[in-house]
Amino acid sequence: MDKQLRQLETFTARGSDGRTYSIRGYEHLGRVGALSSGVEPWEPLGVVEYKLADGRPVRERKDGSFVVVGAGDLELHRQSH
Repeated sequence: MDKQLRQLETFTARGSDGRTYSIRGYEHLGRVGALSSGVEPWEPLGVVEYKLADGRPVRERKDGSFVVVGAGDLELHRQSH
């Protein structure tokens, strides 16, 4: 199955280091087959992932906070608008 990402949202978060980060949320899409028109539709696969603007992966925690993968204990909290 072919896969691609579709950006869903972008928001800012405050890091435990005091810096502000931009986080982007992406939805995984999969191509599930061709229609009679020859167009191959992309459908959501039920998987969402988050990344910093520089591409580093971010994991969402159950409490709604985020942690930068591979960055030790750098915790991020979504900022309200």
